[in-house]
Amino acid sequence: MATDQYQPLQGMSDLIAPEIDLWQALEARSRELLDRYAFTEIRTPVLERTSVFARSIGDTTDIVQKEMYTFEDRGGRSVTLRPEATAGVMRHVAGQGPEALESRLYYLGPMFRAERPQAGRKRQFHQLGAEILGPPNAAADAECIVLQKHLLDEWGLKDYRIRINTRGLPEDRRSVGAALRDALSPSVSALCEDCRRRYETNPLRILDCKNESCGREVDRLPPITHFMSSEARDYFQEVLRLLKRLDIPVEEQPRLVRGLDYYVHTVWEITGTALGAQDAISGGGRYVIPIGEKEVEGVGFAMGLERVMVALREQKADRKLISKRPKIWLISAGTAAFEENLVLMQSLRMRGLCCGMDLQGRSLKAQMRTANRQSAAHVIIRGEQEMERGTFVLKDMATGEQEELDMPGLMERVQALTPF
Repeated sequence: MATDQYQPLQGMSDLIAPEIDLWQALEARSRELLDRYAFTEIRTPVLERTSVFARSIGDTTDIVQKEMYTFEDRGGRSVTLRPEATAGVMRHVAGQGPEALESRLYYLGPMFRAERPQAGRKRQFHQLGAEILGPPNAAADAECIVLQKHLLDEWGLKDYRIRINTRGLPEDRRSVGAALRDALSPSVSALCEDCRRRYETNPLRILDCKNESCGREVDRLPPITHFMSSEARDYFQEVLRLLKRLDIPVEEQPRLVRGLDYYVHTVWEITGTALGAQDAISGGGRYVIPIGEKEVEGVGFAMGLERVMVALREQKADRKLISKRPKIWLISAGTAAFEENLVLMQSLRMRGLCCGMDLQGRSLKAQMRTANRQSAAHVIIRGEQEMERGTFVLKDMATGEQEELDMPGLMERVQALTPF
């Protein structure tokens, strides 16, 4: 029988202990910090009309042209598994009243892109993102970057860099695109196949190409800010000034444009040294997104959680994040002790303790093996002798030390075992 039937699809993963412990720790820390920054959670569907992404992300982007999981549903509609969450959030905001246009929202969940699976990059991957809705505001842009840095520091990540640039105003796009075409026209043949196509459709995306020959051609170009309005340059300088005021170190990167067409003004990317070639951990920027008859403005970011986890493991910082309740396992010798332990187990759970017991009536050795597999910190052993004396044996699984306690003493000891 083929073993593939028990495996998830390529580029997708089952998440289970002990790996799930790190996921839960990241999510819990994130929610607490985002609450401090006055964000509220939004959960949008993983399946949307294709137009939600095609129009907002941009028809000429690699995501829309190459990476989306798009298919026709039973009603003949073109639908897509979300490749990113911002477009869906904006679709929701556009359908609400005017007050929603000043929301502070965050999301946490799976995204889908048909990419070649590699380290830190899967076809089903997970992102944490936040959006501050509203018109251009340099302070909001700076706050988004501050929040990202705070999250990474809270998780214990080190050795990362924040790179920043500007895409300018929407009305700058035509002049920037024309200037890039003029500057690149003598060397179009030196560009890769994708960039020769981008030269005609979206020359700004050539700046983001990872091909070495394209990089050499781009390096000789002046910064794109040279082709922008003074208003766009002034806005960018104000963002940089505020970040300096907030003591956030950033590096200006003239080639940085990000891969989505909806960006305007500030764009940024955070990279980590522990990730190798695929070094981007997160990124974001200010945007104007068309949804139906409306345009929604704001600034936001998204973090790839799989990549964060790879970096944390490389830096051996992952275990520091995980703080689970110590587990207590109840061991029963005999039917009477088994039933008494059922009652005790529920009593301990009601007191906020994490505990369990074997429910199959197996031998003491088998019960102890289960306690070990469950990574129990302590076990409570009860048999006929303990029943007669009205006592319990509490054993520390790490040291092997054990003590016999009455009920009040046991309750006092187990309550002291947990920091929660």
